[in-house]
Amino acid sequence: MIQSLLIANRGEIACRIIRTARRMGVRTVAVYSDADADALHVRSADEAVHIGPSPVRESYLVGDKIIAAAKASGAEAIHPGYGFLSENAEFAQAVIDAGLIWVGPNPSSITAMGLKDAAKKLMQDAGVPTTPGYLGDDQSPERLKTEADAIGYPVLIKAVAGGGGKGMRKVDSAADFADALLSCQREAASSFGNDQVLLEKWVTNPRHIEVQVFGDRHGNVVHLFERDCSLQRRHQKVIEEAPAPGMDAQTRAAVCRAAVNAAKAVDYVGAGTIEFIADGSEGLKADRIWFMEMNTRLQVEHPVTEEITGQDLVEWQLRVASGEPLPKTQDELSINGWAMEARLYAEDPAKGFLPSIGRLDLFELGEGCRIDTGVEQGAEISPFYDPMIAKVIAHGPTRDAARSALAGALDDSAVWPLKTNAGFLVKALEHPDFVAARLDTGLIGREGDALMPPARPSGEALADAAGSLTRGGALAGFRLNAPVHATGSFLLDGEAVTIAYDPRAGGEAGEEAGEDVLVAEGGQVWRLTPWRASGTAGGDASDGAILSPMPGRIIAVVVAAGDAVTKGQKLLTLEAMKMEHSLVAPFDGTIAELNASEGGQVSEGALLVKIEREETA
Repeated sequence: MIQSLLIANRGEIACRIIRTARRMGVRTVAVYSDADADALHVRSADEAVHIGPSPVRESYLVGDKIIAAAKASGAEAIHPGYGFLSENAEFAQAVIDAGLIWVGPNPSSITAMGLKDAAKKLMQDAGVPTTPGYLGDDQSPERLKTEADAIGYPVLIKAVAGGGGKGMRKVDSAADFADALLSCQREAASSFGNDQVLLEKWVTNPRHIEVQVFGDRHGNVVHLFERDCSLQRRHQKVIEEAPAPGMDAQTRAAVCRAAVNAAKAVDYVGAGTIEFIADGSEGLKADRIWFMEMNTRLQVEHPVTEEITGQDLVEWQLRVASGEPLPKTQDELSINGWAMEARLYAEDPAKGFLPSIGRLDLFELGEGCRIDTGVEQGAEISPFYDPMIAKVIAHGPTRDAARSALAGALDDSAVWPLKTNAGFLVKALEHPDFVAARLDTGLIGREGDALMPPARPSGEALADAAGSLTRGGALAGFRLNAPVHATGSFLLDGEAVTIAYDPRAGGEAGEEAGEDVLVAEGGQVWRLTPWRASGTAGGDASDGAILSPMPGRIIAVVVAAGDAVTKGQKLLTLEAMKMEHSLVAPFDGTIAELNASEGGQVSEGALLVKIEREETA
């Protein structure tokens, strides 16, 4: 068994590998860039070696530095994780040539599956079903256009060296082909240094089905069943599950058998995934599922397979790399229940899913699920790396049990001040089509707006948080004998809001942050800050000036100049941000000035009413 292991990666996957290695008694060595000097994976390992500046091309992608770190630390093996150098055949060979153990497939297997066109030809020869298309060497625009016309539109243009959704274009008609081809080739050349493409028939109701395979150096290859990764955004997986909904025993046997044959065709060793595209228009059927590509590494979504099989795939990797046979035979593997995984990113759905960079002042994830993460509260999310901050994995006896548990954990999550996609994930998990397992890769693209989380908390959550602030004395002028219903002005993430609340209640929805409250709801967090109580019951409008708390429209005026009013009496109603806000008299007096009329627009801070205090003898 390997005794010391260097992990050529960072973040969540590095921590994941360290966890299993420690359980097995294997010494671990981390590598880190300048940006990761204080990272969790660095502190979790037995030893850590600095490998360069923050940009990946100067650190995590420099194979020579990683091999030198392994030798300097006395590590005997290198685990690449996923991403970075995990599917780089030249690096794998360099590790082996340096006399180190490569925890991964043979470099020849990586090369064989690295180019999509060559891999598809290899699969065809092995009897693995492939999508109808064109894999020819003639890359002239004229030949490619002729082949596309013969396949029939829509067709998919794919870069042969592509991945992660780059270098792919759907073409709906012959007239669009030339421009789409040029665009695809430019992107492929820029991203992969290779502008060659292949053509595939576009599957109209596509589902992404993949099979986990594992091989050893004794000629054994098994599968650990399938996963469904159909819920995607711009070709990036969002939520993965195992097993695949609607997969019957006969279809499962056929697809998994094809996956094992694919692995055997390249003498595969270690963990790999055979990815298939399925036409789900009539349910999953063996003759409508085709080979797409092979990932010659551990997948991000491997935990769902671990949860349904009870196996630790990293342990399998280390044992196979040490020369041991596979820990289980095919007959010893079975499916237990259902598992789902959601990828939690530091990104803002409201801003086109742009990464959210900075310090995690609050990082609390819901309970009842497995959490795989490489960060903790107080960590910095760097602009140099992928913004995934955690994987949340639920397991249950049924699909709906796993789905509900995952949605509940995400709903209870609280991350601040960074934005996350947790609210978006909850919406996706609760979408009727996902609940009913009506899946295809275009679901998010079609339902995008419906999956956007709300821009602000519910009225109940805001009222609860406002009550929490007033109970703590954060609002000036609060008194113990204040009326049960009050209205106050606040800033919600810097935006002015007026909230009706009960100053004697509240506190359950917010988390204290000095004189602020963090309002957590539906996986999202907002900061609520006391601003001023403008003309509210129990407020501080001691001079009788009732100001507009925000821009809005006057929808009702119930007093006139010269009227006598009593404390708490309603004066007018303002409509703003799709909510109605009642402004009331702060004390007994007379309306000395009225600058509001029904239907009128008012700006923030405008004087609406002036009340003269009633004189007492």
